Amino acid sequence: MTDTTPASRLRVVLLFGGRSSEHSISCATAGGVLAALDRDRYDVIPVGITRDGAFTLQPDDAAHFALDAEKLPSVEANGTQVRWPESSATREMTVVEDGVERSLGEVDVVFPILHGPFGEDGSVQGMLELLGLPYVGAGILASAVGMDKHFAKTVLQAAGIDVAPWITVPARDWADRRAVVEEHVEELGWPVFVKPARAGSSVGVSKATSLASLATAMEIALAEDSKVLVEAAVVGRELEMAVLGGRGGGAPRTSVAGEIVLADDKFYDFESKYLGAPGADLVCPAALSGAEFEQFSELAARAFDAIGGAGLARVDVFLTDEGFIVNELNTMPGFTPISMFPACWLASGLSYPALLDELIALGLETIR
Repeated sequence: MTDTTPASRLRVVLLFGGRSSEHSISCATAGGVLAALDRDRYDVIPVGITRDGAFTLQPDDAAHFALDAEKLPSVEANGTQVRWPESSATREMTVVEDGVERSLGEVDVVFPILHGPFGEDGSVQGMLELLGLPYVGAGILASAVGMDKHFAKTVLQAAGIDVAPWITVPARDWADRRAVVEEHVEELGWPVFVKPARAGSSVGVSKATSLASLATAMEIALAEDSKVLVEAAVVGRELEMAVLGGRGGGAPRTSVAGEIVLADDKFYDFESKYLGAPGADLVCPAALSGAEFEQFSELAARAFDAIGGAGLARVDVFLTDEGFIVNELNTMPGFTPISMFPACWLASGLSYPALLDELIALGLETIR
């Protein structure tokens, strides 16, 4: 099998789709990345994971994965079967199509843009490390911690970082000790936000204002995960900051801040994030004083380091009268055209293609 890629180009596997409920958002992110990668610098292999977990070779066509509210993009089985290297002794990938196996060449780096379980949670990262393949983004532990909201909060709190008050409710507690759970929730005060512990993109998230609405919110969240977070609502400005790892093991770098401005009684749900639903506006850069920006920048870098972050992350906070409270840390934020992560870096002077170049460079130099 012959590798025909010019030596001056890097071969990048773009890995997307997956088995989680965020499958379509991952595909939409793939569309944005495919459109922006410089083909004079990169030979791109688009590997899509179907909802059943099959690795397939997908078209190198950004339009194929465009985000459309009427028909969300997805990875469909197409008769191809991508095969990863047999061991860490080689980086050659192959594809089987119509019963014939052909080489996809030696891989330089994998760019996993998977959101949610079975991709953003350390599972794919573990596979890539077993194969000895460099990859973009957080390692196994940071990915797992960032994916699990309970453990992320626990780690951040241990690092002296303020987080929103919460309780974690396993499915068995809701089934067997519901009255006790309800008592603890009422101690948080109404309203509360109910979230699957290991999901993103606001999938399965609801606002509850009473015990009656709590029951409905728990049902929605438990449909996504067997463990649920119930968080006290925090009154404050919703701000986000993008983080990049430092080159050569240097300190994390932070972008300008962005702000989510919501209409009354609205929260930043899936439709607002990705489908352009009314009621939420993204402002970047956010209006902060110099002192507020410096404090937020230092906090975002601390949070990134606290979980052992690498490559990239987005840190979401509330700015209250008492100061900053970290809401979440996302180790693989979206790259769709309306996502905050690339918007923050664009406002900081780093274009979308240049941001991808930087992430790939970080992936190549990271030693796991």
